[in-house]
Amino acid sequence: MIYVVNKKRKIERIKIQYPSAIILDLTSKSKYAQVLSPFFPHYNIPIPLESHGLKATCVEAIWQGLKVFESEGVSFSTFNNDTMKNLKRTTRKLGVPKGHQNGAYGTALLNYYDARMQIYLPSYKWVLENVPSVQNILEKIAKESQNNDIVFLDYNTNLKFYDLSSPLSHAGLVKLYIEGDYPDTSKKYAPILSKTEEKKSKTEKMKESEVSLFDDSDF
Repeated sequence: MIYVVNKKRKIERIKIQYPSAIILDLTSKSKYAQVLSPFFPHYNIPIPLESHGLKATCVEAIWQGLKVFESEGVSFSTFNNDTMKNLKRTTRKLGVPKGHQNGAYGTALLNYYDARMQIYLPSYKWVLENVPSVQNILEKIAKESQNNDIVFLDYNTNLKFYDLSSPLSHAGLVKLYIEGDYPDTSKKYAPILSKTEEKKSKTEKMKESEVSLFDDSDF
């Protein structure tokens, strides 16, 4: 069995809870599993949706690069960032986030849930399925998990891809992939909204209800 535990927990407590488990650090600081990090530059990762074959260095570069803010749109330079640093684009510098663009050359904005389903999950899955060094580690972990419990350490522990109230755990996605339960992005799920997304949803519904009170003949 594979478990995902917060890296900030004391190792002694983890060993007490999982006494016979093999503990693996899956954060970007890991020496042996760094290639599993969304920040690791594998290069040539296809950018999803309307991107005309454009590729990026890492999954995080895709996720951050497609963000659209109040004062800045898609960041093509972010797609090429291979340093594992300064990838995150912040509201403090760029203003209110509007969503993710549906591809590098897209014209529509995706909400957080749709962006996670259509951008992040497919991009990370591509890495899991197409990068030899990643496949090698996955095979070793899968084989070991048949005989021993394994604990993945990650800073995020949210395995529910439809839960938008907290960041998604990439260690959790590794677990799901190995167990043959990686999210099927072709299916529809009921997302659990964060407080911010919930407010947005309520605002949008209010606007829709206001518009529905009238039709073109009223103007």
